[in-house]
Amino acid sequence: MNVGFFTDSFFPEIDGVTYTIDLWRRELERRGYEVSVVYPDGEYEPGVREFPVPSVPNPFYAGYRIPLVRRPSTLPEFDIVHCHGPAAVGLLGRYYARKHDVPAIYTHHTPIEEYFHQSVKSKAVASLLRTLYVPAETEFLRSFDVVTASTNRISRDVEHVPLPVGIDIEFFRPTGADWYPDRTVLGYSGRLSMEKNVDEILHLAATRPDYEFVIVGNGPFRDRLERAQPANVTIRDFLPREALPHFYSSIDVFVTASTADTLGLSTLEANACGTPVVAPDVPPFDRTIGPENGERFVDGDREAMAAAIESCLETDRNTRSAVEQYAVYRTMEALERLYRRVSPATADSPRDVVTTDQ
Repeated sequence: MNVGFFTDSFFPEIDGVTYTIDLWRRELERRGYEVSVVYPDGEYEPGVREFPVPSVPNPFYAGYRIPLVRRPSTLPEFDIVHCHGPAAVGLLGRYYARKHDVPAIYTHHTPIEEYFHQSVKSKAVASLLRTLYVPAETEFLRSFDVVTASTNRISRDVEHVPLPVGIDIEFFRPTGADWYPDRTVLGYSGRLSMEKNVDEILHLAATRPDYEFVIVGNGPFRDRLERAQPANVTIRDFLPREALPHFYSSIDVFVTASTADTLGLSTLEANACGTPVVAPDVPPFDRTIGPENGERFVDGDREAMAAAIESCLETDRNTRSAVEQYAVYRTMEALERLYRRVSPATADSPRDVVTTDQ
């Protein structure tokens, strides 16, 4: 089966969507699928079955690009269109599916309306954009044959299939590495943007000089964070993917204060490497983080955040076992069933029920 991934986020930008696209493509190709990726062009040399769409820099969100136009006739023939974003490339995918009369699937990754407030200076304008955007995207999602989402944190009035994006638990596992053998180190890895609330980690670090904090990532708030970082905080660039298991295995606790994650891939990756996670008691962490793999704290309560960290430092937890339910092979099994269900090529075969083991 030939599948076309249409995404508004791809390399060289590093985020959860990019990693998911890359992981899903590798896993599907390992199972015999042919997967193409259509994405906004940029400082990235396309590989086999990668099709860039001409684009320009996004003035509202550094690092991302605004796609322009690419004719569907310049793309391969797909049996299924699978869109991973609601912007121009996602619209191109939906148009392609209608033009060629093939099934269209949409995976909801990001509540984009939660990013308006950091891109638009006026709170009133950002609030208005949010009010207008959600109904518009909801109508767009309703035009697809199937919508999937990692959790119920989709915030759209549309039927959807629960489908966690999944983690590669064979790659993310305890490595035995110890980059910080003589000290207690708390870590974070992810985008450095407003909704990730990394500044809360800096505030905590200022009150806990006995601990070291290592923050890994890039994003529009990095300069601001570097200006405010206490002496016991190190901020470094995104690590190469092959180094992430060593980082996760070396830190004592993974800490996040994010309120905008849809699944929180980095938290589950850290768990798969044997490291407990401290996260705010908000979706999706109210479902993914519990006593088996970490601690939650009341959002905005720094004392509770510190207490959660202490609890994780003092208690052994089988964190890897707790996140095996999010293994990507489970996701791929469900996704294959979904593809077979909607594809005319398998119309004569028994209809599979799409389920996950959550």
